[in-house]
Amino acid sequence: MKPELRERILEHDRVTASRTEEVDAVVIGSGCGGAVVAKELAGAGWSVLMLERGGLYLAERGDFDQREDDMMAKLSAGRGLDTTIDNGTAVLGGNNVGGASVHYWADSLRLPRDRCELFAREHGVQHRGYDELLPWFERIERDLNIHEAPDELRNRNNQLFLKGATTIGLEVERVHQARKGCVQSGYCMQGCAYDAKQSQLVTYVPEALERGARLFADCEVERILVEQGRAVGVRARFLDRRRNAPSGHTLTVKAKRAVVVAAGGFFTAPLLMQSGIPDRSGQLGKNLQMNPGMRTLGVFDEDVILWRNIPAAVGCFQHRLARYDEQGRYLDGGFLLYPDQLQPASLAACMPGFGEGHRALMELAPKIGAVTSWIDERFAGTVALGADGQPLWDFPIVGEDAEKFRRSIKLHARILLAAGAREVIIPDKTMRKVDGRWLVGARIKDEREIDAVVAGVDLSPGSIFYAAPHPAGAARMGGSAETSVVNSDGEVWSTSGLYVADPSAFPTVVSVDPSESIMAWSYVTAHRMLAKHG
Repeated sequence: MKPELRERILEHDRVTASRTEEVDAVVIGSGCGGAVVAKELAGAGWSVLMLERGGLYLAERGDFDQREDDMMAKLSAGRGLDTTIDNGTAVLGGNNVGGASVHYWADSLRLPRDRCELFAREHGVQHRGYDELLPWFERIERDLNIHEAPDELRNRNNQLFLKGATTIGLEVERVHQARKGCVQSGYCMQGCAYDAKQSQLVTYVPEALERGARLFADCEVERILVEQGRAVGVRARFLDRRRNAPSGHTLTVKAKRAVVVAAGGFFTAPLLMQSGIPDRSGQLGKNLQMNPGMRTLGVFDEDVILWRNIPAAVGCFQHRLARYDEQGRYLDGGFLLYPDQLQPASLAACMPGFGEGHRALMELAPKIGAVTSWIDERFAGTVALGADGQPLWDFPIVGEDAEKFRRSIKLHARILLAAGAREVIIPDKTMRKVDGRWLVGARIKDEREIDAVVAGVDLSPGSIFYAAPHPAGAARMGGSAETSVVNSDGEVWSTSGLYVADPSAFPTVVSVDPSESIMAWSYVTAHRMLAKHG
């Protein structure tokens, strides 16, 4: 980032006193939603202040050290340790300038046309049809250098996925990536130390600053301020990044035109609740979906080293939409299939078992390949505030959604075996002793075993490790104040001048990586704001 742009960012070590600011718009969050809105409003001549709870980390300062423990603590909300209330699903949100785009895989896909139609048909969403979003998709794809992943970005795990999937008759596609000058280091989820991944940190945040916006990092918004039904600003506190604790200095921002909440799909609804924002619909905090995922492991006779190069250069999308019979009973589908990537420490955390069995499996780590699936869930959970004011996410994986995982696990196993794995391991809590040694995880060595083994896998919390990277729905958009939290402009029905610009506003998950969808919707929200407020 240019030195003159860094001067427009206030970090924790430069905060010496409490302060008050007055701007046209304050934007809470700097990820795919907040960065887009901030740059568009600033480009229209508004004075804009972005507030980001997390820190500023820059490649040129050596902040991305490619250590998993360091970077998880820096980039992930809750230092990477947040979970649902049953501890069954990891809640993966961003906590840094650039938001979750700094640690995402860089997969970039348009919001599917069928999902746009569903949002309009079933939820009354306007101004966001596929054809209306198309100019924004095209702009985003130019700005972020989004293109199909070339062959050289396929690591051995990707090659094995391609081999196995095509062998069993699946359709495999190249995955579109937001990258420029990728060096194939393999540390995408730890933040790109080479500024090759085109996250908001290296694209729209700098552009917002160039257009005149300012940004305060290490600044946690505690409350949205409302007067006579209109959002007029925020109250926040500065954090000491070194201690991960309040510094003692506060911030009050007076917003003359708008307050934009882009705190992310896990945190926007809790902030609205904490601020006492009225919700006539009763839907605030409801309808929470997460796009949960899990992985299956394959042990090969060759080195795979799945933590090199990019995570997913290819993927299988043919099962994205669920299929039902004439009575509406679930048949199949409702998930994506990808090659997976985990670095060694994260892989160890996701391995099944403990002690001798876990150690034996980790000794095979270089020879392990993996397939993952994200499900397009039918059911939804909730987020509420605990007694301490912190979010509590409740998200059970039940019914049809559990069956989607079973169907996808069967395909994981078939892909891995067809690719040449000598054994497939489903990382559940199974532990048994065979010939004097402990084996952990459910094991499959022959395709004929798949149905029986997968049928016996325990999918309950604590047995399988789930991760949820793509939240949606907790402040959903719709056509009526009786059924939704925000209107089709992105404005909260109950509170004028208060906008939501992140995946909380999606009525459901979008069924693919949501980054490009969030940006496109945020462009629409920004321009609806400009049309209304001048």
